Amino acid sequence: MSDARLAELSHAAGLSVDWIDADGRQQSVTPENQRRLLEALGYAVQDSEQIDASLAELQQRQDSLALGPLVTLDLKETLDLTRYFPPGTLYEIELEQGERLEGRLDDSGRLPVIGITGYHQLRIAGGVVTLAVAPAACPSVAQLADRENAKIWGLSAQLYSLRRPNDGGLGDTQALESLVRNAARRGADAVAISPMHAMFSANLHTYSPYSPSSRLFFNVLHAAPGSILGEDALQQAIRSCGLGEELARLESLELIDWPGVAGSRMRILRQLHADFRASAHPLRDDFDDFRREAGDALRQHCRFEALRGFMDLNGLPVDWRVWPEQYRDPANEAVEQFCEGHQEEIEFHAFAQWLIARCLDRAQYSAREAGMAVGLIADLAVGADAAGSQAWARQAELLQAVSVGAPPDILNRSGQNWGVSAFSPSGLQRNGFRAYIEMLRANLAHAGGMRIDHVMSMRRLWVIPEGADSGAGAYLNYPSRDLLRLLCLEAERHGALIIGEDLGTVPDGLREELAQRNILGMRVLLFEQSNGRFNAPAHWPRDALATTTTHDLPSIRGWLASRDIHWRQAAGHRSDDYTRQDHDLRAHETQALHQALHEHGHATAEHMDDTQQLDASIAFIGSTPAPLVLLPLEDAMAATEQPNLPGPGEEHPNWRRRWSEDADGMLDEPAVSHRLQRLQWARNLVEGTRHD
Repeated sequence: MSDARLAELSHAAGLSVDWIDADGRQQSVTPENQRRLLEALGYAVQDSEQIDASLAELQQRQDSLALGPLVTLDLKETLDLTRYFPPGTLYEIELEQGERLEGRLDDSGRLPVIGITGYHQLRIAGGVVTLAVAPAACPSVAQLADRENAKIWGLSAQLYSLRRPNDGGLGDTQALESLVRNAARRGADAVAISPMHAMFSANLHTYSPYSPSSRLFFNVLHAAPGSILGEDALQQAIRSCGLGEELARLESLELIDWPGVAGSRMRILRQLHADFRASAHPLRDDFDDFRREAGDALRQHCRFEALRGFMDLNGLPVDWRVWPEQYRDPANEAVEQFCEGHQEEIEFHAFAQWLIARCLDRAQYSAREAGMAVGLIADLAVGADAAGSQAWARQAELLQAVSVGAPPDILNRSGQNWGVSAFSPSGLQRNGFRAYIEMLRANLAHAGGMRIDHVMSMRRLWVIPEGADSGAGAYLNYPSRDLLRLLCLEAERHGALIIGEDLGTVPDGLREELAQRNILGMRVLLFEQSNGRFNAPAHWPRDALATTTTHDLPSIRGWLASRDIHWRQAAGHRSDDYTRQDHDLRAHETQALHQALHEHGHATAEHMDDTQQLDASIAFIGSTPAPLVLLPLEDAMAATEQPNLPGPGEEHPNWRRRWSEDADGMLDEPAVSHRLQRLQWARNLVEGTRHD
């Protein structure tokens, strides 16, 4: 068996056999791992004959003269169609705005420039192709703030952690409304929230918002039904379910009891739905309109939830990949027959999605009405659970036999396997990028911005064969130009700010390409070091947001106290020897931060305690030229613990911490108010505006 021929097939399938790691060293994927990955991607590679046949089939497919169902191009760019049609071929373009253009391809086989963005229909040689014409860039902070050189700031919050009276033990959109109004009064222009993707409504097996069932819909547990249906209707449903004492118990807990919360909230939602159906509700037309506009994607999601709930109720496997075969295909007649007998259950799941969508609309409206330039910034996870709704409904566009992760890098020297599926590059292209576009639209529908987790996925993803560890993976390349153009087009249509989380191993040129398209990168204070010193604020980039920390990292006070090091050792992630090295390094780093805060005028005293260093650190990032500063609530509130500790084990209470303070008053505490005032002052100073 020829390793060279195997590598040729890997390259043709989009895998990078050779790559550069986080330390700048050349790495190569072993032939054995290439074979495992190629088989997981659907190619036969057991012997030389199979490799040759797979390569021939792939090359034949790539050499096909068929034009895809959707072609992307930049605004004012000519489109070369010589590979598909001869010069002089007649065409007609129906612009999305309704105008029709007719003509012939020029002598070079090119289509003339289309001077307006949108999804336009090209009719040529008896076929129809969608032309997605994209703007040069996404909206910028300056455009959204409507002032040149705008330097804005906002908060980042774990939505589940917010608290309000009578919330039943979990943060919801009503608490979020209170937070955004309070933050806006203090000068904030944005509130970035943890992912709101749909989780599993039955047999919930993970609480991580980054391992959802679907990135097309939302976590209904975060809905505040009283804000849509009225508080009286909600209280009546609670009484009907007899859940008053249970909700009080859940609310009294320091950590979230996810099973308890999920059970009680789903019971309340079901009672609300029953009450909604029992009367001619004044919002019935709005609900019907929502279902109609959401279309096939919502219909399939609700069908999946009904099927999965049925399997769980009857003691059958809940993973659709091992369901009875007739239910694995959404188009199978057996699925239709099942749904005919479960219409009320399917409507319930649509009802729950309608509630959370309208709740998110209210939160974004509250933010904009309060004066925020951006408002909510949604968080788009890098993938979805392969056993979930999105993978079932869009099987041709998602990879089923590989999971996504990361090779060893500065964040995790063992590499990572996140256990989620990702888009199939070829599947996206064959289906006109349907699943990608609908995902962008869903996550921009109720927000003024979007953070893309692991934005390197726009160019490549580290994919791992199912059941293998991270070291068996390789980079799979994606049609980045198409993905970025569609992102810019959807961002323009929604008037949204786009942020790309670019922490880790970043391919050459990607940050520059993102910057050209006004996609902000991310710079974290704890990482902004070189040669044993923290980078001066003036040297931070102008094309990335600045923040003190992230949900996967310690808070500033936690970092100063080495809480993350203690947690990693307690969780068994680090040996005693490595832990001692971690403490030695942290001692040097904390001294370097202390020195930087003094050198750049942010220290208030020669000797500062942890809280004073936190306050100075906030002013430090505020004084950078970043167009946007996001301050995590963990640092605004001077917390010592972090939301999530990446890695195996359950010792750390990941995604379970709650604030003891209510959302509507947590920013009013004098120390918190002082930090936000200091951040506002630093932002004003950088922008050059007068500070009142």
